[in-house]
Amino acid sequence: MTDTTVASSTRNLQAVERYIEFWNADTAEDQRRLASMTFVDDVQYTALIGVLSGPAALMGFRAQFIEHVGAATFQARESPQTHNDRVRLKWEIVTGEGKSFATGTDVIVIDADALISSVASFLDRAPEGFDPHAQHS
Repeated sequence: MTDTTVASSTRNLQAVERYIEFWNADTAEDQRRLASMTFVDDVQYTALIGVLSGPAALMGFRAQFIEHVGAATFQARESPQTHNDRVRLKWEIVTGEGKSFATGTDVIVIDADALISSVASFLDRAPEGFDPHAQHS
């Protein structure tokens, strides 16, 4: 590996650490602060639930999730894998009761400024009762 490749990999892993912190932020203020350090202004988040654009949409999605499910932790299931400007993050959401809610894999694109420009989120194990084949908007 070249020094540039190692630096890029390190930078990308740091961006993913901020991404995980963003999903786990305790307050809206912390989440806003982390969003500004983590995402480009027009970040695209594509998942079965729909396409979300911008950090505010991601913050709203998280707030709705917590309102519906309660306290939860978003965590890596294993060390993220980097490939050029992409990172594959295998994740799990664990409820406040310590139960696994869902698992998935995010493919994250990171720009030259170490900000996340897009996320494609895949469910590996959907939440109980969730129909991954139903139409979601």
